[in-house]
Amino acid sequence: MEKRIKTLYIITIAAILTFLGMQVYWLYCRYEASLSEQEDKILAAIQTQMEDYFNKDRKTYWNNKFLTSYTLSTVRDSLDMKGFKAEIKWFDREEYTKYLETDSIHSKNGMTKKEESFWTDWTPKIRKSYETTNAPSEGDVWKAMKKVDIEFSLPMSANRLDSIMSAIGLEGKSRIFKTDTMIWNYSLTGHSSVFNPKAAVSIPYSELEKKRAEFVFSIPAGDVLNGMWGTLAIAVLLSCFLIICLIFQISTVLKLSRLDKLRTGFITTMIHELKRPISTLKMSVSGLENERMMSDPNIKKELLFETRLALDNLSAYFSKLRDITFNDVEQIPLNLQLINLRSMLEDIMESTVVPAGKSVKFINEIDDSMVVSADPTHLNNILSNLVENAVKYSGSNVVIKAEASENNGIAEIRISDTGNGIPTGELKHIFKRFYRGKAGSGDQPGMGLGLAYVKLLVDAHGGEIIVESTEGIGTCFNISLPQ
Repeated sequence: MEKRIKTLYIITIAAILTFLGMQVYWLYCRYEASLSEQEDKILAAIQTQMEDYFNKDRKTYWNNKFLTSYTLSTVRDSLDMKGFKAEIKWFDREEYTKYLETDSIHSKNGMTKKEESFWTDWTPKIRKSYETTNAPSEGDVWKAMKKVDIEFSLPMSANRLDSIMSAIGLEGKSRIFKTDTMIWNYSLTGHSSVFNPKAAVSIPYSELEKKRAEFVFSIPAGDVLNGMWGTLAIAVLLSCFLIICLIFQISTVLKLSRLDKLRTGFITTMIHELKRPISTLKMSVSGLENERMMSDPNIKKELLFETRLALDNLSAYFSKLRDITFNDVEQIPLNLQLINLRSMLEDIMESTVVPAGKSVKFINEIDDSMVVSADPTHLNNILSNLVENAVKYSGSNVVIKAEASENNGIAEIRISDTGNGIPTGELKHIFKRFYRGKAGSGDQPGMGLGLAYVKLLVDAHGGEIIVESTEGIGTCFNISLPQ
């Protein structure tokens, strides 16, 4: 059972760690997706901002010195591929004004004859022409010509681009460069790290002149997380709920295991203790059958007293077995009372059966006023087991001494003997159930439950038991009970 519980415990921890790992990975992927979404939003905002910049009134970029003329025609190359030829002319405004001062006759198209003549025959101060076969549409070429005009009047710079981006709340670093081909579309280079995410947008601000700008910006984590609060909250709550359920499950299993172990250990060792009152009853029944013994009033009275005491002990044992078996308790039930320790040890020493041919000397050095708080049945069984073991595992002569003191609310009880002692290698095993050392593996009867039962009862009182022993010299058990 313990092995299964340990396996379940390991599996539960592995399941929790696996689940947390999956949650972290899922949140990482979700954060990556949110970063990409934020980059797409920023790209759309930059495109809109740049379109607004180029669509402003012509007066925003007006160069007072020149007038501009746009011409667009369709051409085909040697491979009969359709393209566009764009031409932009810049005329001197002062010459234009002087030339038209005397003429006010208008033609059908709304211009004067001199205006028509100026735009068709006059030599421009500056002329630029471009040919393209990769333009998306004719309308895009017209827009590109306007951008060339704007660039001529108000050249783009990194500082100007930074100010344009600042208008939509973006801060970053700009640079201007030329390409080998005409590029008509915006492009985005996404983040390479989620810890310090940066993205770059390539902006074709003058396509016909192959001029582009690059704007590198950081993506604030707060902007990304703002769109993930709901997801994060659900993930955290779900994770906490499942982890709590798993922990509660394993704690319940461990609690039931401890309870089962406690019950099994107590019942097993309690059965071991039933031999004492049963032996007393057998002895008393044998005495009741002896007419000579029954004719002595004192002996008869003593047998009846021992019989009643044995029955009381049996009743107490079965009551405790009932309590721990049928009640949902995690500790051995205790009926704490104030007990005169010297009196209890004297009764135990008097009732201890000494085998024939063995000399046992009991020394009770406990003060008459020494009182301890403990369960009388359990404490009696603790001391009885220690005294009986001292008698059992000794030579033909043994001295058993009982001492007690109280220090800082702790009652210290010492039961020492001059018996055979316990080998050093066995000391760490003697409190295990069914363990019988070298001394107990001979002719001595027993199941190896006595000291396990003693340890169980001492632990139930919240105390501690320590053993000191030297082989061939003797053993001392030191019991500490909180008061």
